[in-house]
Amino acid sequence: MEVKVKAIHFDVTEKLVAFINKKAEKLARHFDEITEMEVTLKVVKPETSMNKEAAVKLTMPQHEDLYASKIADTFEEAVDLDIDALKRQLEKKKSQKN
Repeated sequence: MEVKVKAIHFDVTEKLVAFINKKAEKLARHFDEITEMEVTLKVVKPETSMNKEAAVKLTMPQHEDLYASKIADTFEEAVDLDIDALKRQLEKKKSQKN
C-alpha cells in the first residue's frame, strides 16, 4: 500500500509520518485490498485546543473510496479516530460482500 502524507501550511515531522505509516501497515494487514492511503493534515484556525484536523482517504480497486475526517487535540489522536472510523466502514463493506 502506498501512503501519501500532505501537510497544509506546515512541515510534518518524521515522527508523525512514522506514526501514520505504522497505522497504515496495521490497516493493510487486515484489509489487503487497500492500494493507497492519503492523509491530509491541517491546523484549523483559530489556534485553540481541538484544532488539529486529519483526513484520511483509502483507495481500493473495484470499490468506492473510503473517507474519514476528524478533529482532535493532536494529529496522532485525529489519525487514530480516522483509522477507527475507516475500520468500521471496511468491516461493514466486508460483511455486505459475504
